[in-house]
Amino acid sequence: MDVMDRIRDAVETTPVVIFMKGTPQFPQCGFSSRAAAALSACGQEFGYVNVLADPEIFENLPRFANWPTFPQIYINGELVGGCDITLELYEKGELKKLVEDAAAANAKEA
Repeated sequence: MDVMDRIRDAVETTPVVIFMKGTPQFPQCGFSSRAAAALSACGQEFGYVNVLADPEIFENLPRFANWPTFPQIYINGELVGGCDITLELYEKGELKKLVEDAAAANAKEA
């Protein structure tokens, strides 16, 4: 599978996914750490892709949605943004609703 197809597959098949440096348990940068912590605080499961473990994704993800930095958070197949936007949404209480709605929609499909 081509790298862009692998990225698209992760975005389209996982209701909430973060492309980050490291893992939620062992983040490898402060931005990834804060964004993953905000997602975790929403109380729903989410997927992640460690871009450091996959050089092809690391190199090509910025082209996928024309977003140059990591982390990148996708909810229901749409780019939400990076760390700053995610934290802003969390502080406003909007991130929790987005994550809960994505989890509920996924549960209905299952």
